[in-house]
Amino acid sequence: MTHEPTNAPHSALAEEEFVAVTDPGEINRAEHTAGDRFVVNTSNLFSWLYPVLMLAICSQVVLRGTGNNQAWLDDLQWWLYGAAIMIGIGFAVTTKSHVRVDIFHANFRTEKKARVEIFALAWLFLPFVILCWDVTFHYAMSSIEAREGSDSPNGLHRLYLLKTFLNISFLFIGIAIWAAYYRELRRLTVPHLWKQLLVALPSTMFLLNLVIYYAIYWYLRLFGPAELEARRITREPIFETTTVLGVEILWTMLFTFILTPALILAAWLLRRREA
Repeated sequence: MTHEPTNAPHSALAEEEFVAVTDPGEINRAEHTAGDRFVVNTSNLFSWLYPVLMLAICSQVVLRGTGNNQAWLDDLQWWLYGAAIMIGIGFAVTTKSHVRVDIFHANFRTEKKARVEIFALAWLFLPFVILCWDVTFHYAMSSIEAREGSDSPNGLHRLYLLKTFLNISFLFIGIAIWAAYYRELRRLTVPHLWKQLLVALPSTMFLLNLVIYYAIYWYLRLFGPAELEARRITREPIFETTTVLGVEILWTMLFTFILTPALILAAWLLRRREA
């Protein structure tokens, strides 16, 4: 026999607890942006990889016990687990369902919580993810060029597909972080673009530096001298250091330091013009 709750706050709390158990992606859905919903919906789709993973594990256990070991099933387990975990990181960021140390954070005021979240997301986590994307980009490209496959003759070949997905998954995580950061910034101020770029200054600079680096790289690769080999492009003078006020600095970093405030100023001027 069930009883109706006697007051609205208790009812709302019970409903939130129920939602938290059934689907964390539905908590505070009214606050979600399009980026948040993209992360949640994509994650829900990828969550179906876990039943397939369990089926692959159980099948391999049975086959191995009967002397019919299948190397491709071993590889498949890594593929499924890797894909599900990487997408799950983005879901955890959006829903705040990752492991957290809330001993102090839980008692902070709403504004202070937002500031802590902004610092953690935009100053610590997102720069790390941008760096991971850069590293795994070269990792994936090398695998694609080598047409890398499984170490086992009977394994899953085209391993470069998994390594490419690994690189793409960091873009997915980046979207989740930025969407979460935007929501937290919105608790403190109107999150105009120039404010987003300024408050997330380290992430803005990291990302802009990558854009500059790869823009120069691909320009030289596509339009540079014919005798310039791809592996020697990064040895060109534009990728070397220069001296500014007695300090050695990479040209790409110098461009970043100049263009970052210019970009923020342009976004601010655009906002003023629209207003």
